[in-house]
Amino acid sequence: MGYPRAFLSRVDGVPAFGGYRLLNEVLGSRRPRFISSTEEYEQLFPDLTGNPAIARKNAWAVLPLIASGNAIGTCTVSFDEPHCLSPDERTLLTALSGMVAQALARARLYDTEHARAQALQRGLLPRVLPSPAALTPAVRYLPASSGTDIGGDWYDVIPLSAERVALVIGDVMGHGLAEAATMGRLRTAVHTLANLELPPEEVLARLNEVVSDLGDDSFATCLYAVYDPITGYCSLARAGHPPPLIVRPDGSVECLEPTPDPPLGAGEPPFSTVDLRLPDGSLLVMYTDGLVESAARDIDTGIAECTQVLTSEYGRLLTCPPPRPRTSGRRAADRHGGTDHDRLDRLCDLLVGAMLPTKRLTTDDTALLIARLHGLASGNTAGWSLPEDPVAAGLARTHVREQLEVWGLDELVVTTELLASELVANVVRHARGPTRLRLIRGRSLICEVSDASATTPRIRRAAETDEGGRGLQLVSALSQRWGTRYTAEGKCIWTEQPIAWTGAGP
Repeated sequence: MGYPRAFLSRVDGVPAFGGYRLLNEVLGSRRPRFISSTEEYEQLFPDLTGNPAIARKNAWAVLPLIASGNAIGTCTVSFDEPHCLSPDERTLLTALSGMVAQALARARLYDTEHARAQALQRGLLPRVLPSPAALTPAVRYLPASSGTDIGGDWYDVIPLSAERVALVIGDVMGHGLAEAATMGRLRTAVHTLANLELPPEEVLARLNEVVSDLGDDSFATCLYAVYDPITGYCSLARAGHPPPLIVRPDGSVECLEPTPDPPLGAGEPPFSTVDLRLPDGSLLVMYTDGLVESAARDIDTGIAECTQVLTSEYGRLLTCPPPRPRTSGRRAADRHGGTDHDRLDRLCDLLVGAMLPTKRLTTDDTALLIARLHGLASGNTAGWSLPEDPVAAGLARTHVREQLEVWGLDELVVTTELLASELVANVVRHARGPTRLRLIRGRSLICEVSDASATTPRIRRAAETDEGGRGLQLVSALSQRWGTRYTAEGKCIWTEQPIAWTGAGP
Protein backbone atom coordinates (compact mmCIF):
# COMPACT_ATOMS: atom_id res chain seq x y z
CA MET A 1 0.00 0.00 0.00
CA GLY A 2 3.08 2.23 -0.16
CA TYR A 3 4.26 4.87 2.31
CA PRO A 4 2.16 7.69 3.78
CA ARG A 5 2.98 11.26 2.77
CA ALA A 6 4.15 12.14 6.31
CA PHE A 7 6.97 9.58 6.10
CA LEU A 8 7.96 10.60 2.60
CA SER A 9 8.17 14.25 3.68
CA ARG A 10 10.39 13.26 6.61
CA VAL A 11 12.94 11.33 4.53
CA ASP A 12 12.82 13.63 1.51
CA GLY A 13 16.19 15.32 1.13
CA VAL A 14 17.98 13.03 3.60
CA PRO A 15 21.17 11.65 1.94
CA ALA A 16 20.79 7.98 1.15
CA PHE A 17 24.28 7.35 2.48
CA GLY A 18 25.55 9.35 5.40
CA GLY A 19 22.12 10.30 6.70
CA TYR A 20 20.48 6.91 7.28
CA ARG A 21 22.45 4.44 9.39
CA LEU A 22 20.55 1.28 8.42
CA LEU A 23 21.30 1.81 4.73
CA ASN A 24 24.93 2.68 5.50
CA GLU A 25 25.45 -0.56 7.40
CA VAL A 26 23.93 -2.70 4.63
CA LEU A 27 25.93 -0.94 1.94
CA GLY A 28 29.18 -1.04 3.89
CA SER A 29 28.92 -4.73 4.82
CA ARG A 30 27.32 -5.71 1.46
CA ARG A 31 25.13 -8.10 3.46
CA PRO A 32 21.31 -7.96 3.67
CA ARG A 33 19.48 -7.18 6.91
CA PHE A 34 16.15 -8.86 7.69
CA ILE A 35 14.06 -7.27 10.46
CA SER A 36 10.87 -9.10 11.46
CA SER A 37 9.14 -6.56 13.77
CA THR A 38 9.03 -2.97 14.98
CA GLU A 39 10.47 -3.99 18.35
CA GLU A 40 13.51 -5.58 16.67
CA TYR A 41 13.94 -2.49 14.50
CA GLU A 42 13.94 -0.09 17.47
CA GLN A 43 16.35 -2.31 19.42
CA LEU A 44 18.81 -2.29 16.55
CA PHE A 45 18.43 1.41 15.74
CA PRO A 46 17.22 3.34 18.78
CA ASP A 47 18.09 6.62 17.07
CA LEU A 48 15.46 5.83 14.44
CA THR A 49 12.64 5.14 16.90
CA GLY A 50 9.39 6.50 15.54
CA ASN A 51 10.11 5.83 11.88
CA PRO A 52 8.16 2.53 11.77
CA ALA A 53 5.05 4.16 13.21
CA ILE A 54 5.20 7.04 10.75
CA ALA A 55 5.89 4.66 7.84
CA ARG A 56 3.20 2.24 9.10
CA LYS A 57 5.55 -0.71 8.48
CA ASN A 58 6.39 -3.63 10.74
CA ALA A 59 8.98 -5.77 8.93
CA TRP A 60 11.83 -5.04 6.52
CA ALA A 61 14.31 -6.64 4.15
CA VAL A 62 17.15 -4.23 3.30
CA LEU A 63 19.29 -5.61 0.48
CA PRO A 64 22.54 -4.28 -1.05
CA LEU A 65 22.58 -3.72 -4.81
CA ILE A 66 25.87 -5.08 -6.18
CA ALA A 67 26.72 -4.91 -9.89
CA SER A 68 30.08 -5.96 -11.33
CA GLY A 69 31.54 -5.94 -7.84
CA ASN A 70 30.44 -2.37 -7.15
CA ALA A 71 27.88 -1.35 -4.53
CA ILE A 72 25.50 1.02 -6.31
CA GLY A 73 22.68 1.31 -3.74
CA THR A 74 20.18 -0.53 -1.59
CA CYS A 75 16.72 -1.98 -2.05
CA THR A 76 14.20 -2.02 0.80
CA VAL A 77 11.20 -4.37 0.86
CA SER A 78 8.82 -3.59 3.74
CA PHE A 79 5.72 -5.29 5.14
CA ASP A 80 2.60 -3.89 6.82
CA GLU A 81 2.56 -6.68 9.43
CA PRO A 82 5.35 -8.36 11.42
CA HIS A 83 6.87 -11.07 9.25
CA CYS A 84 9.73 -13.49 9.85
CA LEU A 85 11.17 -14.29 6.45
CA SER A 86 11.88 -17.96 5.74
CA PRO A 87 15.22 -19.06 4.22
CA ASP A 88 13.54 -19.50 0.82
CA GLU A 89 12.08 -15.99 0.97
CA ARG A 90 15.42 -14.53 1.91
CA THR A 91 17.09 -16.37 -0.98
CA LEU A 92 14.44 -15.13 -3.36
CA LEU A 93 14.79 -11.50 -2.23
CA THR A 94 18.60 -11.70 -2.43
CA ALA A 95 18.38 -13.01 -6.00
CA LEU A 96 15.85 -10.31 -6.81
CA SER A 97 18.19 -7.61 -5.51
CA GLY A 98 20.92 -8.91 -7.82
CA MET A 99 18.61 -8.66 -10.81
CA VAL A 100 17.57 -5.13 -9.83
CA ALA A 101 21.22 -4.11 -9.45
CA GLN A 102 22.10 -5.41 -12.92
CA ALA A 103 19.08 -3.66 -14.44
CA LEU A 104 20.01 -0.35 -12.80
CA ALA A 105 23.64 -0.68 -13.94
CA ARG A 106 22.57 -1.34 -17.52
CA ALA A 107 20.17 1.60 -17.41
CA ARG A 108 22.92 3.90 -16.14
CA LEU A 109 25.28 2.64 -18.83
CA TYR A 110 22.63 3.17 -21.50
CA ASP A 111 21.92 6.71 -20.28
CA THR A 112 25.63 7.54 -20.33
CA GLU A 113 26.22 6.09 -23.79
CA HIS A 114 23.07 7.64 -25.22
CA ALA A 115 23.99 11.05 -23.80
CA ARG A 116 27.46 10.76 -25.34
CA ALA A 117 26.00 9.68 -28.67
CA GLN A 118 23.57 12.59 -28.70
CA ALA A 119 26.38 14.99 -27.78
CA LEU A 120 28.45 13.58 -30.66
CA GLN A 121 25.57 14.01 -33.07
CA ARG A 122 24.86 17.58 -31.92
CA GLY A 123 28.56 18.36 -32.26
CA LEU A 124 28.57 17.14 -35.85
CA LEU A 125 25.64 19.37 -36.84
CA PRO A 126 26.14 23.12 -37.38
CA ARG A 127 25.64 25.04 -34.14
CA VAL A 128 24.66 28.27 -35.89
CA LEU A 129 23.77 28.68 -39.55
CA PRO A 130 25.26 31.60 -41.46
CA SER A 131 22.90 34.32 -42.69
CA PRO A 132 24.18 35.30 -46.12
CA ALA A 133 22.59 38.12 -48.11
CA ALA A 134 21.19 35.63 -50.64
CA LEU A 135 18.82 33.86 -48.24
CA THR A 136 17.27 33.67 -44.78
CA PRO A 137 17.46 30.14 -43.31
CA ALA A 138 15.51 28.34 -40.57
CA VAL A 139 16.03 24.74 -39.46
CA ARG A 140 14.61 22.07 -37.21
CA TYR A 141 16.21 18.80 -36.15
CA LEU A 142 14.17 16.22 -34.24
CA PRO A 143 15.67 12.90 -33.09
CA ALA A 144 13.45 9.82 -33.20
CA SER A 145 11.15 9.57 -30.16
CA SER A 146 11.28 5.76 -30.07
CA GLY A 147 14.30 3.50 -30.26
CA THR A 148 17.69 4.02 -28.73
CA ASP A 149 20.06 4.68 -31.64
CA ILE A 150 20.88 8.07 -33.12
CA GLY A 151 20.50 8.79 -36.80
CA GLY A 152 22.58 10.27 -39.58
CA ASP A 153 20.45 13.19 -40.82
CA TRP A 154 22.29 16.46 -41.46
CA TYR A 155 21.92 19.86 -43.09
CA ASP A 156 24.09 22.86 -43.89
CA VAL A 157 24.23 26.31 -45.48
CA ILE A 158 27.57 27.20 -47.08
CA PRO A 159 28.33 30.69 -48.46
CA LEU A 160 30.16 30.63 -51.80
CA SER A 161 31.74 33.32 -53.95
CA ALA A 162 29.76 35.98 -55.86
CA GLU A 163 27.04 35.99 -53.13
CA ARG A 164 26.00 32.45 -54.13
CA VAL A 165 24.99 29.97 -51.42
CA ALA A 166 25.02 26.17 -51.26
CA LEU A 167 22.27 24.37 -49.33
CA VAL A 168 22.61 20.71 -48.47
CA ILE A 169 20.53 18.14 -46.62
CA GLY A 170 21.23 14.44 -46.33
CA ASP A 171 20.43 11.20 -44.54
CA VAL A 172 22.77 8.30 -43.84
CA MET A 173 20.71 5.10 -43.97
CA GLY A 174 20.58 3.26 -40.65
CA HIS A 175 20.95 4.29 -37.02
CA GLY A 176 23.84 4.19 -34.61
CA LEU A 177 27.22 5.71 -33.82
CA ALA A 178 28.70 4.44 -37.09
CA GLU A 179 26.00 6.23 -39.09
CA ALA A 180 26.49 9.43 -37.08
CA ALA A 181 30.23 9.26 -37.76
CA THR A 182 29.54 8.75 -41.47
CA MET A 183 27.28 11.80 -41.38
CA GLY A 184 30.14 13.83 -39.93
CA ARG A 185 32.50 12.65 -42.68
CA LEU A 186 30.02 13.53 -45.41
CA ARG A 187 29.32 16.97 -43.96
CA THR A 188 33.05 17.70 -43.84
CA ALA A 189 33.46 16.43 -47.41
CA VAL A 190 30.60 18.66 -48.60
CA HIS A 191 32.28 21.72 -47.09
CA THR A 192 35.55 20.86 -48.83
CA LEU A 193 33.87 20.25 -52.19
CA ALA A 194 31.71 23.36 -51.91
CA ASN A 195 34.80 25.49 -51.25
CA LEU A 196 36.25 24.10 -54.48
CA GLU A 197 33.25 25.69 -56.24
CA LEU A 198 32.28 22.38 -57.87
CA PRO A 199 28.87 22.11 -59.58
CA PRO A 200 26.15 20.09 -57.79
CA GLU A 201 26.46 16.99 -59.98
CA GLU A 202 30.20 16.80 -59.37
CA VAL A 203 29.76 17.29 -55.62
CA LEU A 204 27.45 14.26 -55.53
CA ALA A 205 29.87 12.26 -57.68
CA ARG A 206 32.68 12.91 -55.20
CA LEU A 207 30.41 12.13 -52.23
CA ASN A 208 29.45 8.89 -53.94
CA GLU A 209 33.12 7.88 -53.90
CA VAL A 210 33.34 8.66 -50.18
CA VAL A 211 30.30 6.50 -49.35
CA SER A 212 31.40 3.67 -51.68
CA ASP A 213 34.76 3.47 -49.89
CA LEU A 214 32.95 2.85 -46.57
CA GLY A 215 31.70 -0.58 -47.68
CA ASP A 216 28.93 -2.28 -49.65
CA ASP A 217 26.37 -1.78 -46.87
CA SER A 218 26.83 2.00 -46.59
CA PHE A 219 24.28 4.23 -48.31
CA ALA A 220 23.14 7.82 -47.98
CA THR A 221 20.74 10.21 -49.67
CA CYS A 222 21.61 13.82 -50.39
CA LEU A 223 20.13 16.96 -51.93
CA TYR A 224 22.63 19.65 -52.92
CA ALA A 225 21.53 23.02 -54.26
CA VAL A 226 23.35 26.21 -55.28
CA TYR A 227 21.42 29.49 -55.47
CA ASP A 228 22.74 32.45 -57.45
CA PRO A 229 21.00 35.68 -56.33
CA ILE A 230 22.28 37.57 -59.39
CA THR A 231 20.74 35.31 -62.04
CA GLY A 232 17.93 33.96 -59.83
CA TYR A 233 18.80 30.38 -60.82
CA CYS A 234 18.89 27.49 -58.37
CA SER A 235 20.79 24.37 -59.49
CA LEU A 236 19.81 21.15 -57.69
CA ALA A 237 21.12 17.58 -57.75
CA ARG A 238 19.49 14.71 -55.85
CA ALA A 239 20.88 11.32 -54.91
CA GLY A 240 17.92 9.26 -53.70
CA HIS A 241 16.63 12.15 -51.56
CA PRO A 242 13.01 13.35 -51.25
CA PRO A 243 12.25 16.25 -53.61
CA PRO A 244 12.26 19.81 -52.30
CA LEU A 245 9.10 21.91 -52.17
CA ILE A 246 9.24 25.33 -53.80
CA VAL A 247 6.85 28.02 -52.57
CA ARG A 248 6.63 30.93 -55.01
CA PRO A 249 5.78 34.49 -53.89
CA ASP A 250 2.17 34.07 -55.07
CA GLY A 251 1.71 31.19 -52.60
CA SER A 252 1.73 28.35 -55.16
CA VAL A 253 3.65 25.24 -54.13
CA GLU A 254 5.63 23.13 -56.57
CA CYS A 255 7.24 19.75 -55.96
CA LEU A 256 10.32 18.91 -58.01
CA GLU A 257 9.03 15.96 -60.01
CA PRO A 258 11.99 14.44 -61.92
CA THR A 259 13.11 11.04 -60.61
CA PRO A 260 16.23 11.38 -58.45
CA ASP A 261 19.48 9.59 -59.12
CA PRO A 262 20.29 6.52 -56.97
CA PRO A 263 21.43 7.02 -53.37
CA LEU A 264 25.10 7.60 -52.67
CA GLY A 265 26.86 4.25 -52.56
CA ALA A 266 24.20 2.54 -54.69
CA GLY A 267 24.89 3.98 -58.14
CA GLU A 268 27.53 5.39 -60.41
CA PRO A 269 27.97 8.89 -61.87
CA PRO A 270 26.99 10.89 -63.78
CA PHE A 271 24.43 12.63 -61.59
CA SER A 272 21.98 15.04 -63.16
CA THR A 273 21.33 18.69 -62.28
CA VAL A 274 18.06 20.60 -62.57
CA ASP A 275 18.25 24.38 -63.07
CA LEU A 276 15.26 26.40 -61.85
CA ARG A 277 14.70 30.13 -62.08
CA LEU A 278 13.12 31.18 -58.79
CA PRO A 279 11.64 34.65 -58.20
CA ASP A 280 12.87 36.85 -55.40
CA GLY A 281 11.10 35.90 -52.15
CA SER A 282 10.55 32.23 -53.05
CA LEU A 283 10.93 29.54 -50.39
CA LEU A 284 13.02 26.39 -50.79
CA VAL A 285 11.78 23.68 -48.40
CA MET A 286 14.23 20.78 -47.93
CA TYR A 287 13.66 17.84 -45.55
CA THR A 288 14.59 14.25 -44.80
CA ASP A 289 12.19 11.32 -45.13
CA GLY A 290 11.43 11.30 -41.40
CA LEU A 291 9.13 14.29 -41.95
CA VAL A 292 6.96 12.75 -44.67
CA GLU A 293 7.30 8.97 -44.40
CA SER A 294 6.31 6.49 -41.68
CA ALA A 295 4.83 3.02 -41.26
CA ALA A 296 1.35 4.56 -41.56
CA ARG A 297 2.08 7.00 -44.42
CA ASP A 298 3.93 6.60 -47.71
CA ILE A 299 6.21 9.35 -48.94
CA ASP A 300 3.86 10.63 -51.68
CA THR A 301 1.05 11.05 -49.16
CA GLY A 302 3.41 12.81 -46.78
CA ILE A 303 4.58 15.26 -49.45
CA ALA A 304 0.96 15.99 -50.36
CA GLU A 305 0.18 16.70 -46.68
CA CYS A 306 3.17 19.05 -46.49
CA THR A 307 1.84 20.89 -49.53
CA GLN A 308 -1.56 21.24 -47.86
CA VAL A 309 0.05 22.73 -44.75
CA LEU A 310 2.00 25.25 -46.83
CA THR A 311 -1.12 26.28 -48.76
CA SER A 312 -3.35 26.53 -45.67
CA GLU A 313 -4.50 29.97 -44.57
CA TYR A 314 -1.89 30.28 -41.83
CA GLY A 315 0.74 28.60 -43.98
CA ARG A 316 0.22 31.14 -46.78
CA LEU A 317 0.59 33.98 -44.29
CA LEU A 318 3.96 32.64 -43.17
CA THR A 319 5.22 31.77 -46.65
CA CYS A 320 4.45 35.08 -48.33
CA PRO A 321 7.52 37.35 -48.42
CA PRO A 322 7.51 40.30 -46.00
CA PRO A 323 8.27 43.82 -47.21
CA ARG A 324 11.87 44.47 -48.23
CA PRO A 325 13.96 46.42 -45.70
CA ARG A 326 14.68 50.06 -46.52
CA THR A 327 18.17 49.95 -45.08
CA SER A 328 20.80 47.27 -45.10
CA GLY A 329 21.02 47.11 -41.32
CA ARG A 330 17.29 46.62 -40.68
CA ARG A 331 15.43 43.33 -40.88
CA ALA A 332 12.15 43.32 -42.77
CA ALA A 333 9.12 43.08 -40.47
CA ASP A 334 5.38 43.56 -40.62
CA ARG A 335 2.47 43.38 -38.21
CA HIS A 336 1.57 39.79 -39.22
CA GLY A 337 4.76 37.80 -39.09
CA GLY A 338 7.48 39.89 -37.46
CA THR A 339 10.91 39.52 -39.04
CA ASP A 340 11.36 37.11 -41.91
CA HIS A 341 13.41 34.81 -39.67
CA ASP A 342 10.55 34.76 -37.14
CA ARG A 343 8.12 33.84 -39.92
CA LEU A 344 10.29 30.95 -41.08
CA ASP A 345 10.77 29.72 -37.52
CA ARG A 346 7.00 29.60 -37.07
CA LEU A 347 6.63 27.89 -40.45
CA CYS A 348 9.09 25.19 -39.31
CA ASP A 349 7.01 24.70 -36.15
CA LEU A 350 3.82 24.56 -38.21
CA LEU A 351 5.18 21.86 -40.54
CA VAL A 352 6.69 19.78 -37.75
CA GLY A 353 3.56 20.07 -35.60
CA ALA A 354 1.30 19.01 -38.47
CA MET A 355 3.47 16.18 -39.78
CA LEU A 356 4.86 14.88 -36.46
CA PRO A 357 2.27 15.34 -33.68
CA THR A 358 3.82 15.31 -30.21
CA LYS A 359 1.83 12.24 -29.11
CA ARG A 360 2.95 10.15 -32.10
CA LEU A 361 6.12 8.13 -31.66
CA THR A 362 8.63 8.45 -34.50
CA THR A 363 11.21 5.84 -35.48
CA ASP A 364 13.35 8.08 -37.67
CA ASP A 365 15.18 11.35 -37.23
CA THR A 366 13.87 14.43 -39.04
CA ALA A 367 15.76 17.39 -40.48
CA LEU A 368 13.97 20.38 -42.00
CA LEU A 369 15.65 23.33 -43.74
CA ILE A 370 13.61 26.25 -45.09
CA ALA A 371 15.29 29.13 -46.93
CA ARG A 372 13.82 32.40 -48.21
CA LEU A 373 15.69 33.35 -51.38
CA HIS A 374 16.69 36.98 -51.88
CA GLY A 375 17.63 38.04 -55.39
CA LEU A 376 20.17 40.80 -55.92
CA ALA A 377 18.81 43.84 -57.77
CA SER A 378 20.33 44.47 -61.19
CA GLY A 379 21.66 47.86 -60.10
CA ASN A 380 24.08 46.11 -57.77
CA THR A 381 26.14 44.47 -60.51
CA ALA A 382 28.23 45.92 -63.31
CA GLY A 383 30.41 44.17 -65.90
CA TRP A 384 32.74 45.06 -68.76
CA SER A 385 34.65 43.21 -71.47
CA LEU A 386 38.35 44.04 -71.63
CA PRO A 387 40.76 43.80 -74.56
CA GLU A 388 43.61 41.27 -74.66
CA ASP A 389 46.15 44.03 -74.34
CA PRO A 390 48.25 45.67 -71.60
CA VAL A 391 45.90 48.67 -71.71
CA ALA A 392 43.23 46.41 -70.15
CA ALA A 393 44.60 47.10 -66.64
CA GLY A 394 44.15 50.85 -67.09
CA LEU A 395 40.64 50.39 -68.46
CA ALA A 396 39.80 48.18 -65.46
CA ARG A 397 40.92 50.90 -63.05
CA THR A 398 38.77 53.44 -64.87
CA HIS A 399 35.68 51.22 -64.77
CA VAL A 400 36.20 50.51 -61.08
CA ARG A 401 36.63 54.17 -60.16
CA GLU A 402 33.56 55.33 -62.08
CA GLN A 403 31.29 52.55 -60.79
CA LEU A 404 32.28 52.91 -57.14
CA GLU A 405 31.65 56.64 -57.33
CA VAL A 406 28.13 55.86 -58.58
CA TRP A 407 27.61 53.45 -55.68
CA GLY A 408 29.02 55.91 -53.14
CA LEU A 409 31.89 53.62 -52.16
CA ASP A 410 34.65 56.16 -52.59
CA GLU A 411 36.60 54.76 -49.63
CA LEU A 412 37.14 51.50 -51.56
CA VAL A 413 38.23 53.04 -54.86
CA VAL A 414 42.01 52.92 -54.35
CA THR A 415 42.07 49.35 -53.00
CA THR A 416 39.68 47.99 -55.63
CA GLU A 417 41.57 49.72 -58.46
CA LEU A 418 44.74 48.00 -57.30
CA LEU A 419 43.04 44.59 -56.98
CA ALA A 420 41.43 44.81 -60.41
CA SER A 421 44.65 46.03 -61.99
CA GLU A 422 46.69 43.14 -60.56
CA LEU A 423 44.13 40.51 -61.56
CA VAL A 424 43.79 41.84 -65.12
CA ALA A 425 47.57 42.14 -65.48
CA ASN A 426 47.92 38.47 -64.48
CA VAL A 427 45.42 37.48 -67.17
CA VAL A 428 47.24 39.50 -69.83
CA ARG A 429 50.60 38.08 -68.75
CA HIS A 430 49.79 34.43 -67.99
CA ALA A 431 46.34 33.51 -69.37
CA ARG A 432 44.28 34.14 -72.47
CA GLY A 433 41.13 36.07 -73.25
CA PRO A 434 38.42 36.98 -73.58
CA THR A 435 38.75 38.89 -70.31
CA ARG A 436 35.82 40.25 -68.34
CA LEU A 437 35.60 42.42 -65.21
CA ARG A 438 32.58 42.35 -62.90
CA LEU A 439 31.76 44.22 -59.69
CA ILE A 440 29.05 43.04 -57.27
CA ARG A 441 27.72 45.17 -54.42
CA GLY A 442 26.12 43.05 -51.71
CA ARG A 443 27.05 42.78 -48.05
CA SER A 444 30.59 43.01 -49.37
CA LEU A 445 32.18 44.42 -52.52
CA ILE A 446 33.17 41.65 -54.91
CA CYS A 447 35.61 42.17 -57.76
CA GLU A 448 35.82 39.38 -60.37
CA VAL A 449 38.12 38.93 -63.36
CA SER A 450 37.30 36.08 -65.76
CA ASP A 451 39.32 34.57 -68.61
CA ALA A 452 39.32 31.50 -70.86
CA SER A 453 42.25 29.73 -69.21
CA ALA A 454 41.85 26.80 -66.82
CA THR A 455 45.23 27.41 -65.18
CA THR A 456 44.97 27.88 -61.42
CA PRO A 457 46.78 30.97 -60.09
CA ARG A 458 49.05 30.28 -57.14
CA ILE A 459 50.87 32.53 -54.70
CA ARG A 460 54.62 32.09 -55.01
CA ARG A 461 57.41 33.29 -52.77
CA ALA A 462 59.27 36.00 -54.64
CA ALA A 463 62.91 36.60 -53.79
CA GLU A 464 64.08 40.06 -52.78
CA THR A 465 65.80 40.52 -56.15
CA ASP A 466 62.77 39.40 -58.25
CA GLU A 467 61.10 42.17 -60.23
CA GLY A 468 57.69 40.47 -60.18
CA GLY A 469 55.75 37.57 -58.66
CA ARG A 470 54.13 39.50 -55.82
CA GLY A 471 50.76 40.23 -57.43
CA LEU A 472 48.73 37.53 -55.67
CA GLN A 473 50.47 38.26 -52.37
CA LEU A 474 49.20 41.81 -52.73
CA VAL A 475 45.71 40.56 -53.64
CA SER A 476 45.64 38.32 -50.56
CA ALA A 477 46.79 41.16 -48.28
CA LEU A 478 44.27 43.70 -49.57
CA SER A 479 41.14 41.53 -49.69
CA GLN A 480 39.11 39.93 -46.92
CA ARG A 481 38.72 36.75 -49.00
CA TRP A 482 39.81 35.71 -52.46
CA GLY A 483 39.74 32.57 -54.55
CA THR A 484 39.20 30.92 -57.90
CA ARG A 485 36.23 29.11 -59.37
CA TYR A 486 35.97 27.36 -62.70
CA THR A 487 33.30 28.20 -65.25
CA ALA A 488 32.13 26.71 -68.54
CA GLU A 489 34.34 29.23 -70.36
CA GLY A 490 37.43 29.03 -68.14
CA LYS A 491 37.99 30.43 -64.66
CA CYS A 492 37.14 33.43 -62.49
CA ILE A 493 39.36 34.99 -59.84
CA TRP A 494 37.39 36.90 -57.21
CA THR A 495 38.09 39.10 -54.19
CA GLU A 496 35.86 40.37 -51.38
CA GLN A 497 36.13 43.56 -49.35
CA PRO A 498 33.82 44.43 -46.42
CA ILE A 499 31.41 47.33 -46.83
CA ALA A 500 30.63 49.52 -43.83
CA TRP A 501 26.93 50.31 -44.39
CA THR A 502 25.90 53.53 -42.71
CA GLY A 503 23.04 54.78 -44.86
CA ALA A 504 20.74 53.52 -47.54
CA GLY A 505 21.29 49.98 -48.67
CA PRO A 506 21.64 48.67 -52.20
